[in-house]
Amino acid sequence: MIAALLIGREGSVGFPGKNVYPVLGKPLMVYPLLAAKNAKLVDKIYTSTDSEKIKTIGREYGAEIIDRPQELCTKEALGEHAFVHGYRTIKERTGKDPELIVLLFCNSATILPETIDAGIDALKNNPHYDSAVTVSRYNMWSPLRARKIGQDGLLHPFVPFEVFGDPKTLNCDRDSQGDAWFADMSVSIVRPYCLEHLDDGLLPQKWMGQHIYPLKQWGGCDVDYEWQIPLVEFWLTKHGFT
Repeated sequence: MIAALLIGREGSVGFPGKNVYPVLGKPLMVYPLLAAKNAKLVDKIYTSTDSEKIKTIGREYGAEIIDRPQELCTKEALGEHAFVHGYRTIKERTGKDPELIVLLFCNSATILPETIDAGIDALKNNPHYDSAVTVSRYNMWSPLRARKIGQDGLLHPFVPFEVFGDPKTLNCDRDSQGDAWFADMSVSIVRPYCLEHLDDGLLPQKWMGQHIYPLKQWGGCDVDYEWQIPLVEFWLTKHGFT
């Protein structure tokens, strides 16, 4: 069995109600549900949440509900622990270990069913891959360009320039260090052992394991702020949604 697990909680400090915020006339969380529902290789969909609204929408799209424990619903709780809880609940309910788990976020709408199927195929055909995850190229946010505000109130390199080689060879061109790919949180398809042995995974998203296959797309993002909604609507429109 290949199971999809969608997670989202009631509370959000930065953008209250983001998971059910209307996007092209539908709640934001509907889009990852549609992707899982229409993926040819997904057998069962689960939604883990503490929100009654999210539970209702999940059921409307054929998801089985997992009650997310309150200790995993705080702003300090990590999504990775909600994924582990959901996976273990699926395992208990079915009495068997899923072959693969398709991990989705309610606030990540930039995902298509064919991308999910491509990731599943990649793992089926490559046993040494731990996971397949969507990535988007954001060279404008290369680590070379990252800054932090120091105790003096001024900007300083977030990462020492020496990390990138001889500073004399560096320049302001956004493409100068090659492509910067970011895991865009649209989907992570993982083998069960990635969740069984979470601490063995590569930071910062430890649920992805160590050997991570990139599913390349553009403009993928998880919504944390209201200003991102037009970006997601643009992406969805470009992919045929109205």
